[in-house]
Amino acid sequence: MIPVTKPFLPKQADFKSYVSSIWARQWLTNNGPLVNELEIKLQQYLALPHLLYVTNGTIALQLAIQALEIKGEVITTPFSFVATTSSIVWQGCTPVFVDIDEETLNIDPNKIEAAITPNTTAILATHVFGNPCDIDAIDRIAKKHNLKVVYDAAHCFGTKYKGKSIFAYGDVSTTSFHATKLFHTIEGGAVFTQNPDILKRMALMRNFGYSGVDTFSELGTNAKNSEFHAAMGLCNLNYIDQILSKREELSKHYTMRLHKIDAQFQVIQSDTDFNYAYFPVIFRSEEIMLDCMKQLELVQVYCRRYFYPSLSALPYIDKVNMPICDSIARRIMCLPLYHTLTSADQDLVVRIILRTQNYRKKQVVKLADYGRLVNGSQVIAVNGR
Repeated sequence: MIPVTKPFLPKQADFKSYVSSIWARQWLTNNGPLVNELEIKLQQYLALPHLLYVTNGTIALQLAIQALEIKGEVITTPFSFVATTSSIVWQGCTPVFVDIDEETLNIDPNKIEAAITPNTTAILATHVFGNPCDIDAIDRIAKKHNLKVVYDAAHCFGTKYKGKSIFAYGDVSTTSFHATKLFHTIEGGAVFTQNPDILKRMALMRNFGYSGVDTFSELGTNAKNSEFHAAMGLCNLNYIDQILSKREELSKHYTMRLHKIDAQFQVIQSDTDFNYAYFPVIFRSEEIMLDCMKQLELVQVYCRRYFYPSLSALPYIDKVNMPICDSIARRIMCLPLYHTLTSADQDLVVRIILRTQNYRKKQVVKLADYGRLVNGSQVIAVNGR
């Protein structure tokens, strides 16, 4: 079986060593020493002054919205994981969707200003599949209209824009360290900001709002993470350059083998050091995509319709028409991509996709020939009788 993804796992001995130290200290959670160590090492690796390690990427978004005191309408993308929209709604705000750019798959900045109203307070944009948004354009719009900017950078570990970590941008940037991500802590996430006051607020909010042993200064929640999760992160961080290099190698192999495919690929933002987090393919039609997926599943190769459906179709918000996103969401499929995937596995995936497309093309040609013959009253020749 070839799944769409597998979590990277370090050497068991490395993880067991950390677990033994946790056993010895009997300090399991509540800002333990391994959590602190992971935060420091992540800061060093990413060359960032501040970050907070939290429970997951969803609560990271909720902390960002709460700490920035975002209210009212939030302009956002319909092409993202559901947590991007649900976090906005969960915090009592209203998502206002703006359609995406059909090449980068990110929110189209050229359409943002038309969606701004007196109730708009923020932009929450996703760097889709690790591909940076048009950060400069979004920044100009935000400054012009006095809006906060939050980036959902769940897919972005290792991505750089203009020489800096992608997490350095926006009023707050968030990420996920879920097991499916190229850097993971089993479950986890982080928030990033250049603003020390916002960082302090989120640090208090992460731990119920405690500002002392029995004093509270913020409305808080439980967004802490455990020593066991931090241990996995510390182990995996030792392999991160190897992981990123392997992802690039695998992605370039797909690109080389699929160069003749009748499909569209995501265009990566300029000035980007990309992390190759996913390998999406956008087929010419939903029918072709579903046919390819079906043929792959027959040999136990499992891809994913990601993201599908469009978030603008969620049942707890007003449905709106997002023509580009709706079209992309119906036609997109992410191919298997993970550290232990082999080139032979990839070649199998590619062969099935190309064979399926070629078969469909032949069928279309046959139907076209049949149509021409019928119109020319030569049905006998087509039937071969």
